Amino acid sequence: FVGSHITRTLVAQGRRVRVLLRKSSSQKALAGLNVEVAYGDVLDPASLAAAMAGCGTVFYSVVDPRFWLSDPAPIWRNNVDGLENGMAAALACGVERFIFTSSMGTLGINPHGPVTEDIPFNWHARASAYILARLEAENRFLACCRQQGLPGVALCVANTYGPQDYQLTPHNGALWAVASGKQPVIIDVGQPTVDIRDVAQAALLAELHGRAGERYIIANEYVSNREFFAMAVAQTGQPMPKVVPYRLAYAIAWGAERVMKLLGRKDQMASTDGLYLAQVFRQMDHGKAQRELGWTPRPLQHTVHDAVA
Repeated sequence: FVGSHITRTLVAQGRRVRVLLRKSSSQKALAGLNVEVAYGDVLDPASLAAAMAGCGTVFYSVVDPRFWLSDPAPIWRNNVDGLENGMAAALACGVERFIFTSSMGTLGINPHGPVTEDIPFNWHARASAYILARLEAENRFLACCRQQGLPGVALCVANTYGPQDYQLTPHNGALWAVASGKQPVIIDVGQPTVDIRDVAQAALLAELHGRAGERYIIANEYVSNREFFAMAVAQTGQPMPKVVPYRLAYAIAWGAERVMKLLGRKDQMASTDGLYLAQVFRQMDHGKAQRELGWTPRPLQHTVHDAVA
């Protein structure tokens, strides 16, 4: 979702673009775009070196988002080891800029106001294996910038919404399920949001103006699920879903986890870790990206409208 929108924006500017794909990957999001395709995988260092050869900038938007996996090994391999391979290839190929799509999950929690990039990560005890892998990846990335001179910039991206999502991604999938009347229940939580097109714009601005070794919050409006999904159903005429209190939803997930464990089933998306992630993030301050990159995101209402349409 992020990678295809960055690609689309680069092509629109007349840039020469090479994309790295696995042979199993769908190319629907790239249909009609004039790009060169290199096949490989972030766990195959030789394929990364071949893909980056001759490139001035690398936009790295690889992520394994499966927070629900009971075995964290694949999450670690894809999110941490894969990035290590990517950074090594970039250094060997002499790339001039490396823009890393990181996550708002690497940011600290601020109970007294908006989150900024200066707040260190402070919720290790409650963080899931997925979050800890994303944190380790970003820490290694910033260390590589400091110690090995990688010309890199990290973008801490919030929950992404918007058009041209061919997968669907989980966030957009939930938006469409509610907008189309297929999801009758939502949980009383909130989230920082960002338009996928604004993420792509932030990546290109970071290439031009981002300071090496710095991270930038790429998050727009914080919104409650009540407000967010009300925008969606207003567009389609569907009824507003029933809102379940967070504590009740958490208790149900807690019980379901134990039943699934007794039945020997694993990797359920409806988990206490997932619910915790759905409510832990609050208002985020994108002032640094606005000041240093010139980033100005569009209103959330426009994002919801275009995604649903």
